[in-house]
Amino acid sequence: MSPNILLTFIILYFLVLIVISFLTSKKSSDNSTFFIANRNSKWYLVAFGMIGTALSGVTFISVPGQVGAVTGNQFEYFQFVLGNAIGFIIVTTVLLPLYYRLNLTSIYGYIEKRLGVVSYKTAAAIFLMSRTIGSAFRLYLVVIVLQKFIFDSYGIPFWATVLISLSLIWLYTFRGGLKTIIITDSLQTIFLVSSVILTIYFICSSLNLGFFDAFETIKNSGYAKILFFENFMSNKFHISKQLIGGIFVTIAMIGLDQDLMQKNLSCKNIGEAQKNMFTFTGIFVVINLFFLSVGALLYVYANKYGIAIPVDATGTPRTDFLFPEIALNHLSIIPGIVFMLGLTAATFATTDSALTALTTSFCVDFLGFDKKADINSKRNINSRHLVHIAFSLLMFLTVILFNQVNNKAVVSAIFTVASYTYGPLLGLYAFGLFMKKRGVYDRFVPFICVLSPAICFFLNKYSTLLMGGYVFDNELILINGLITFIGLLMISNKKAKIA
Repeated sequence: MSPNILLTFIILYFLVLIVISFLTSKKSSDNSTFFIANRNSKWYLVAFGMIGTALSGVTFISVPGQVGAVTGNQFEYFQFVLGNAIGFIIVTTVLLPLYYRLNLTSIYGYIEKRLGVVSYKTAAAIFLMSRTIGSAFRLYLVVIVLQKFIFDSYGIPFWATVLISLSLIWLYTFRGGLKTIIITDSLQTIFLVSSVILTIYFICSSLNLGFFDAFETIKNSGYAKILFFENFMSNKFHISKQLIGGIFVTIAMIGLDQDLMQKNLSCKNIGEAQKNMFTFTGIFVVINLFFLSVGALLYVYANKYGIAIPVDATGTPRTDFLFPEIALNHLSIIPGIVFMLGLTAATFATTDSALTALTTSFCVDFLGFDKKADINSKRNINSRHLVHIAFSLLMFLTVILFNQVNNKAVVSAIFTVASYTYGPLLGLYAFGLFMKKRGVYDRFVPFICVLSPAICFFLNKYSTLLMGGYVFDNELILINGLITFIGLLMISNKKAKIA
């Protein structure tokens, strides 16, 4: 497909988002609007918009690509998704009521009330680092596609593509913040869901398959196995590892993450926030099944027409490239535009939301905006703008660095990083919730939160040697949280000050 057509589409797409930003922030662009949308968001808009934020370009490209990877993953990812669903229910029934009861703007305010100021700053810092890295990984995924299929044709270097992308995101988020994000993410989710459904339709049409024929084709393709019970010790795709990993990754990356919880806290009350989460959970499970179906159909299509898995600049096969390769180079112009629409919507919905959450967390947790009577003063609004710019630049540098070192599927990289960085958050909140009669010696908490991931890294690297051939997957986050919990217990005391 012509790069000119794709570039025109991208420009029009961002013009729509910028217009929405202007309209939503015209009446108010103060800090209260930016951080929590004045706690006046409609639950159904939040629920729908969260789909785009939670899925991202990783789901859009890496999940379909992994279906037919050389490791024979098939539909094993759906085991993880089922664990996600259980995790969402726990977040909805346990954590959300806690956040609403304490009337929090930043969810890490709970750690300050329960464990102390140093613990609070540690938790917020973990989030800032984790979300910056995770969002940069997700942004990297879409930028390499834009680079390969659009900007290489114009001789524009990779770093410039990243800078242009982040500048456009900053342009439509810097004024309205969360109030704008609720609307733009809902629109982008419409694009994303429409894109995956239409992609299935276009591929089925190319393969001359009707609805029931497509179902049978996927079922008999050899790519549709969901449950894996074989080889518990050495198989990282075993159902128990995937379910446990899905549950605790969700609790940590959703329930203990300012990004998605910030949207929930913008609802009028806890009842609406919970309706939002239950609705979101159902849609999330179904849409992931659609993405896995896309993956199976992509490999059926590739096998039929002799399309090899594309390679990167080093000659390494990249399953992440298979979906864009087929959509942009082997189908007609309409499927190509539909693909680009879904990919752009998925990734930028995640990045714009992350930038807003990072800005909110830093302003509230480190600059103390929520404790200031003049939170909406011109000086504080200007400070927020500077923080927003700073995180945009930090994400830019992180994407550039990741481009230099990444050599495996992005979906694996994200959850590997998350197992290390979100684990201490899991331990901190678990200690706060379950050890209510004990406090901690606050100043030692950062050491525990650094030591725990280091131990997990060692365990993961040498698990086959130390644990009789056992191979970790996403369940490592539970071990990380447990080590943090034990460490906090060791520095706790009934006489220690409980904030």
